[in-house]
Amino acid sequence: MNGWEPLLLRISDGLSTENLDAMKFLCRNDIGKKRLEGIRSGIQLFQCLSEMNKVGANDTDFLRSLLTNIKRPDLVDLLDTFDKFGPGPVEDLPDPKEQEKLNIATEVIVDNVGKNWRMYGRKLGVSDTKLDHIREKHPFDLKEQVVDLLREWCRSRKAEARVEGLIKALRDCSLNYTADKVEQKLSEKMTAQ
Repeated sequence: MNGWEPLLLRISDGLSTENLDAMKFLCRNDIGKKRLEGIRSGIQLFQCLSEMNKVGANDTDFLRSLLTNIKRPDLVDLLDTFDKFGPGPVEDLPDPKEQEKLNIATEVIVDNVGKNWRMYGRKLGVSDTKLDHIREKHPFDLKEQVVDLLREWCRSRKAEARVEGLIKALRDCSLNYTADKVEQKLSEKMTAQ
């Protein structure tokens, strides 16, 4: 198992009967009524959606929209963590405090890096092949390109992903304004706690 199946099991276990019914209702145009009637658990629904290529380890958007629509942000958070850090045990993730700092830094970087994202990606050590793939995946959405870049970096670094690495790479690219904004936002957040 690559981490995707255990994640789906956790999400399935977290769904109430009402949640499952709401998700099935949202899928009624994608899955036939007869087939939906036979679905009794979240994992059965996910398997069906997987067979239809609606969800997968590299394509979580449809599942995210379902969980968002049924108002389950806790389960969306599980999906976000999987997307950001990839499959693997909890020991492979940065500690929760560092994850929070990385989320804050990500917001600022996504809003400010802009067209320099490929140069920034190289400084982070992401290969040109992966950068090309990100560009092809989101050809007209600069912010999504930056989001995917940061996800790729976090996946490659696992527990070693630190906000200091993001800031250093920004400074190495002479993106000092963005680095300063990240530090400022982190300082504000930490003082507020």
